[in-house]
Amino acid sequence: MSDRKIGMWLYQNGGGDIIQKKMVKKLKERDIKVITGLNLRNAVAKNKNIICTSSDTGKEVKVNNLDLFFSYNAGEQTQYQIFLYQALNRVIPMLNSYASFSLTEDKFQTSFLLRQHGVQTADYKLCHRDSSSHLIKVLKEWGKMVYKPTDGWGGLGLTKIENEAALDMLMPFLNQMDLRFLYVEKFIKYDNSDFRVDIVDGEFVSCYGRKANGNDWRTNITSGGSVFVRDASDEVIEIAKRAAEVCGTAIAGVDIIYDEEKEEYVVLEVNGIPAFATPEQEKMGLDFNDKKIDLIVNMIDRESQKN
Repeated sequence: MSDRKIGMWLYQNGGGDIIQKKMVKKLKERDIKVITGLNLRNAVAKNKNIICTSSDTGKEVKVNNLDLFFSYNAGEQTQYQIFLYQALNRVIPMLNSYASFSLTEDKFQTSFLLRQHGVQTADYKLCHRDSSSHLIKVLKEWGKMVYKPTDGWGGLGLTKIENEAALDMLMPFLNQMDLRFLYVEKFIKYDNSDFRVDIVDGEFVSCYGRKANGNDWRTNITSGGSVFVRDASDEVIEIAKRAAEVCGTAIAGVDIIYDEEKEEYVVLEVNGIPAFATPEQEKMGLDFNDKKIDLIVNMIDRESQKN
């Protein structure tokens, strides 16, 4: 009889509560107890323990004594939680690991590492904030570029820059934010749609497409993009698998677009917390949730034994 205990913090909107119930049930069948509702925002670190009160049970839990912690909530992350995430992963297994989570939270670090391993990304430039004049040269070279916060998600903060006037309007705003550096990518000519490919434990789970709304060029759902059923070729799947492997992400959602000028697929982003299909999306035909749950449960079972 297993006496393993794991902690879980999983988003509850968009069908997340249903996903959690299924996952807890499958883990219970393997004699793994799950303590849900462990939002590290409610945790306090005291001497050698990180103590968190479960929002579901109201009981205090010494999170560092668990056999694994599964954190899966992109929309409610805070710097405090991430700080504790890093500390916890020094003593217990986590999915995803802190190393891969922090890497994929940073667009520059992700693109830099992917390029080092031969995975094609958008051309990019990173410069010190005092070298902002360099961006004018970059704009002349590329014609169009996109400013991206390195730690943004959901399309927030993305700004397309098509001329020097647009750059001049953006710079005062960036200076007010007191950024240490500026990161831009060359704007890629594409059909305003992308591939979202889910990879779990090195296995292909699913692919669906996202399309920008109207004249917008951003495919992110939070920016008005819409989801549609889309198949992935073997080439797209292999690119996604390679990107997930390079980033060390046990669970990854890899965003890929087709560069019409270079005639090649390009990885735009690797997401460490890719959402499950919502009930509405399942009705559209996105039926990958059960497969994804099974693969994650298998990983939790395997990785929790290591502690």
